[in-house]
Amino acid sequence: MNVPRLASAVAAAILAMLVNASASHGNEETAGPSWPDFHGPGRTNVSPETGLLKKWPDGGPPLVWKFSECGNGYSGVTIADGMIFTAGDFEDVETLVTLDLDGKRLWKAPNGQAWLGASPGSRTTPTYCDGALYHMSPTGRLAAYEARSGKELWAVDLVQRFDAQYGIWGLAENVVVEDGKILCMPGGSKGRVVALDKRTGATLWTNTEIEHSAAYCSPAVVTHGGVRQLLTLTQKSLVGVDVRSGELLWSAPFEPTSPQNALTPVFKDGYVFVACGHSTGGTLMKIDMEARTASTVWFRKDLDNCHGGAVLVDGKLFGCGCRMGGKNFYCVDFLTGQTRKLDRSLGKVAISCAEGMIYALNHQGIMSLLEVTRGGFDIVSQFNLGKRPANTYLAHPVICGGRLYIRSEQSLYAYDIRAK
Repeated sequence: MNVPRLASAVAAAILAMLVNASASHGNEETAGPSWPDFHGPGRTNVSPETGLLKKWPDGGPPLVWKFSECGNGYSGVTIADGMIFTAGDFEDVETLVTLDLDGKRLWKAPNGQAWLGASPGSRTTPTYCDGALYHMSPTGRLAAYEARSGKELWAVDLVQRFDAQYGIWGLAENVVVEDGKILCMPGGSKGRVVALDKRTGATLWTNTEIEHSAAYCSPAVVTHGGVRQLLTLTQKSLVGVDVRSGELLWSAPFEPTSPQNALTPVFKDGYVFVACGHSTGGTLMKIDMEARTASTVWFRKDLDNCHGGAVLVDGKLFGCGCRMGGKNFYCVDFLTGQTRKLDRSLGKVAISCAEGMIYALNHQGIMSLLEVTRGGFDIVSQFNLGKRPANTYLAHPVICGGRLYIRSEQSLYAYDIRAK
C-alpha cells in the first residue's frame, strides 16, 4: 500500500467536502442571517428581510455594537454561518477580517500586498460559499480560505497566470461563485474573463475574445435565452459570457468619459441597465442573442452613477448621479427611462433595499431611509454618523438579520432595525 498517496487522497477528499458546492448554482443556504455575496443572493442588492422599522427614532436606530479594527479601505461586509466577513489594509498587507455576530473578532488572514496607489485601501468584499471565502486583492492575488479558521486553501497570482491588467485604482471586482467555478475578470491578454475550480484554483476556462481590459465592475450572473451568463463591464463595453464554456455570447459598446466603469449591471427579462459617473450617463440595453449584441432602448446623460450602485424595485430604477444634475438621487421607469422623481438633498449615496424601503448612505455620513411609493420615493428618516471627508462612506449598506451594517474606514457599525 502506498501510504503517502493514500494520505494525499484523503486530504484532497476532506478539502473537497469543505468547499464543494451541494447546490447547482451559487451559495447553499446557511443557518442564521445570510448575505453571502456582494449585493446579496443574485446580486440584486434587494434584501429578503422583513419585519423592519418603517421609520427610525430621532437620532437613528439603536447601535448594537461598533468594531473599530477593520483596517483601511472600502470593503463592505458579507454574512454567513454566524460570521461577518470584510477586508482592510494593515500597513502594507491586505487582510481579511472575520467577526462573530456580536462584533468580536474571530480571525485575521493576509491576502498579499496592500493597495498604496490612488485612494489607498482595500476594495473588495469576501465572497462566501459552502464553508469557504474567496477574495481578490487590488494587485491580483485571488485566494480561498476556510471560513471558520482563516486557513488559506489556495491562491492564484492573476498577473502571473493571466497577465492581469489593472488601472488607476487597482482591481476592484467582487468575484462570483457559480456552479463550482470562481468567475472573475483579470482583463489580461491570457485571460480577459476566467473560471477557476473553487476547490483548487485550477483554471477551467479562459476567454481571450473580449477586446478590452478590466474595469472596476463586479459582475452579475443571470439566465437569459436559456443560458447562464456573466454580465460585466470592461473599460469600453458591456459583455455577456457563457458561464459553462467561457464563450463570448454578445457585446455592446459602453465607453465612459472617465475610466471608472464600476456599476454592477441591473438585469431584468433581457434588459440591462449600465451607467458610469462623471457625466457618462446611464443607458438601458436590450440583449439580442442572435445578433450577438445589445441595442440601446434609452439613454440619459443625467443618470450617471459613480460608486453607489443601482437597484430595481417594482419596475422602478433607483440610483444616484455623480456630476450631472447636481448629484441627483433618481427614480425612473426601468423600461422607458421616464422620471418618477429626482432629489438633490441626499447628495452622492450608496444604496440598498429591503421591504420596500431604500437605505441610502451619503458619502460623508448621512444615513437616510426612503419609502418606495407609486410616485417614486419619500424620505422618511435620517441620522448623522459623523461628517467626514468626501468619499469616506463608500461601502454599500447591508441589511441582514434585522440589522443595518455600515462600514466606514476602520469601523463597522451594526444597528438594530427590527420593528418591535
